[in-house]
Amino acid sequence: MIIVGIASWKALLDRLTAKVDLVTEPVRDTDRFILGSAYEIVPDGQGRFVVPRSLAQYAGFNKEVIFVGLGERVEVWDSEAWSKKEKEVSKKASLMIEKLALEKKERRGK
Repeated sequence: MIIVGIASWKALLDRLTAKVDLVTEPVRDTDRFILGSAYEIVPDGQGRFVVPRSLAQYAGFNKEVIFVGLGERVEVWDSEAWSKKEKEVSKKASLMIEKLALEKKERRGK
């Protein structure tokens, strides 16, 4: 589950929908998936909120969740699923960083 502010949400929508000249089936399906499952969540006076049941089920939340801050957005993970993902990513982190650095270097060279 991803939590973003209004400005980030609008930027995401622009990236996903604004640049499309022809509305093909994959575009419509992406719109349905992203927009059809989105909720506006308003925290209470103490900053708490309830995750809609459909999102909690989709994300596989069980008992505990982890909030992972990622720049402009926050992802909410089931704690067990996050532990598995973190281990998976940590095994290949150095390769991913190197690949991103090489891609960045190539883009600057063009």
